[in-house]
Amino acid sequence: MAAEVLGFHEMGLEERLLQAISKLNWAQPTLIQEKAIPLALEGKDLLARARTGSGKTAAYAIPIIEHLLNTKKSTCEQAVRALVLVPTKELGQQVQQMIRQLTSYCSWDVRVADVSGQADISAQRPILMEKPDIVIGTPSRVLLHLEQHTLSLCTSLEMLVIDEADLVFSFGFENDLKNLLGHLPKIYQAFLMSATFNEDVQALKELVLHNPVILKLQESRLPDSSQLTQYHINCEEEEKFLLIYTLFKLSLVRGKTIVFVNSIGRCYRLKLFLEQFSIFSCVLNSELPVHSRCHIIGQFNRGIYDYIIATDEHDLTDAASTDVKKEKKHGKGAKVKDYEYGVSRGVDFQNVSTVINFDFPLTVDSYIHRVGRTARVDNQGTALTFVSLAELPLLHQVEEALTGENMDCALKPYRFHIEEIEGFRYRCKDAMRSVTKQAIKEARLKEIKQELLNSEKLKTYFEDNPRDFQLLRHDKPLHPAIVKPHMKNVPDYLIPQTLRRIANPLISKKKRWRRKDLQSSTQNRSKGYKKQNPLKHFSHTKKRKTKNAK
Repeated sequence: MAAEVLGFHEMGLEERLLQAISKLNWAQPTLIQEKAIPLALEGKDLLARARTGSGKTAAYAIPIIEHLLNTKKSTCEQAVRALVLVPTKELGQQVQQMIRQLTSYCSWDVRVADVSGQADISAQRPILMEKPDIVIGTPSRVLLHLEQHTLSLCTSLEMLVIDEADLVFSFGFENDLKNLLGHLPKIYQAFLMSATFNEDVQALKELVLHNPVILKLQESRLPDSSQLTQYHINCEEEEKFLLIYTLFKLSLVRGKTIVFVNSIGRCYRLKLFLEQFSIFSCVLNSELPVHSRCHIIGQFNRGIYDYIIATDEHDLTDAASTDVKKEKKHGKGAKVKDYEYGVSRGVDFQNVSTVINFDFPLTVDSYIHRVGRTARVDNQGTALTFVSLAELPLLHQVEEALTGENMDCALKPYRFHIEEIEGFRYRCKDAMRSVTKQAIKEARLKEIKQELLNSEKLKTYFEDNPRDFQLLRHDKPLHPAIVKPHMKNVPDYLIPQTLRRIANPLISKKKRWRRKDLQSSTQNRSKGYKKQNPLKHFSHTKKRKTKNAK
């Protein structure tokens, strides 16, 4: 076996599993994997806390796959032996993807199914009839299958995982989970994985675990300053839009960026504002269909988009407990938020260089999980947080929590002189005036209709034509607000003198080509080429006169 998987090889894992780990280029197990996998292989229940991006998914997926491969050696009966419960649909899809990567050399022996999506129960019935070895889903969807007898776990289940355990109750799954546990056998191995330990996790521990081993890894919840650089800048509402315009339009922020806001309306306001300057972005929120959300995340990870504007789970803390009331009040067909949505927790955004908190997160945990989307594993990352005067108390809470864990995790002031970009202010004010409440409302309706069409009406077409699905884009301009063409370009005289060396304004292709032609002609002159006069070098052949002409 190759030396790069020596750490995993010492755990006594099956050869095909080691080959899959080698294919993923995992040289050594992370801290949570090093501690959790051997204990799980011994059959012990685990309660593990580790920071976001530390490899918790693989820490429970590897022992599950190893157990299933060993079980298949002694029995041929197909049954659902492992259940993974997740709080969000996006996380469910990610867990399925990770398990499929780890079973790439044993996919015939270990099959996995994700039922967390919004597909009809009848559509998922054929998948569950095949009795996949591992089932992934939210507690509400798994309970629905159990109640409709499309899934049976009372005799076959051997392993249970609750991922992001601290979110399960806050997302309104408490009753669903308690009812679900009544459909499980009395004896099974269980894992609770979480980034924080709170009262909800303690309650889950009492419900699910039996004499667990508790892993509290001695590490801060965020990487130190050598891997993650955290900044904050004091600015009010108008300055927030001025700053985000400057950072994006002058390419002062480069690479893939996630911008977090606190409401869906703010998502579309910022998107429409950036559209005024031909800066295109995607939005992620609970109103979009789950297929669209997962497709956006997948395309973002492949580098198709640079900017995502997202809300996080705190939009839904109240919605989770009131969804049923809203349905009854507004009728069966009423549009309500999807409380199983979440992008700041669990979802593995890949190679994110920058996280921008356009709106300050409402809690310390929310800040940690937002910022945790960058600087994952061994990658470098930057977090920039805009702070208004009213949000200063929240900033102090975050600083106290972070410096209490590790003094190296403190937020640094972002030294940016607002007065240097005053020349852009009138443009930003003009763009902000164009983004009215009516424009935001129209944009939300247009986006939802467009994504529903992509998600539902064309679903069968995309199944038959997967290449077209890959070409489907989600960052198209919505344009309910008036867009002025001259806002697209940045005049050179507006760029501050101090930023001209590092700024790289987003310019059109035509303008870029003109600049290249100008540069090449300048280089030719410097090499000694004489400027030719087309009139002096014009070659002309005189026509012979015909006899008739004479």
